[in-house]
Amino acid sequence: MRVYLEGIGLCGPGLAGWQDSADILGHARAYQPTSTVIPPSPLLPPNERCRAVQTVKIALAVGAEAFTAAGRDAADAATIFASSGGDGDTIDSIMQVLASSDIQISPTRFHNSVHNAPAGYWSIATGSQGPSSSLCCHDDSFAAGLLEAAVQAVTDKRPVALIAYDVCYPIPLSMVRAIGAAFAVALVLTPAPSRAAFASLDIALIDKATASIMADPELESLRKSTPAARSLPLLATLAGGGLATNDQANTILAYLDDMALSVQIQHL
Repeated sequence: MRVYLEGIGLCGPGLAGWQDSADILGHARAYQPTSTVIPPSPLLPPNERCRAVQTVKIALAVGAEAFTAAGRDAADAATIFASSGGDGDTIDSIMQVLASSDIQISPTRFHNSVHNAPAGYWSIATGSQGPSSSLCCHDDSFAAGLLEAAVQAVTDKRPVALIAYDVCYPIPLSMVRAIGAAFAVALVLTPAPSRAAFASLDIALIDKATASIMADPELESLRKSTPAARSLPLLATLAGGGLATNDQANTILAYLDDMALSVQIQHL
């Protein structure tokens, strides 16, 4: 399948937006890991920003950045939200209440606990009535989301945004499922070239192969520790950065036990 990339949004530790991060991933500037700073989303009014959980904040922030870069109205696009889990703080809070003598669960906590909460906030904030899917595939959630987004773009012949994100879990959940850092990426994909498109992605399912890794050890540590950051080799290729692979224009993403996703990138 061939799709075209119009816009990217990015938020992670030491990665503040795509424009700033492209220099880092392209090796024009050294990577300096810091705590993830989630910028306020222009899609949420101030009172909603205060109530929104981390997954919603980071998903909407990168989604808004990607659509702004693409110059496209978010209300006209389908969306795929991909995450290896949900909002850990919300789940922890609900479990603590359920383990107490007063099991009165906040309705706000409850609706933020479901896996498609960011998709719900997105559709309301953007006015989108387009189809939306929220999926989870453990450590391969980004690859699963990219595959689904490409399939929908090509099949339905419409723009599709992939928004992939993960946030850290609190103790004791982090003792079972550790997430290295809050990280999110958004890609606006189209089935045909447009004036805004700057790269094509040829995506194919292949037999199991060694996944592409990052040459920078700090970025490789981030890639391995946060499922959504499995996108980093693809982003580095788009930024022109060095990967620890022989073919700089091709990225391999791990997908399930016996397959992988091959992404051939061509700059337009």
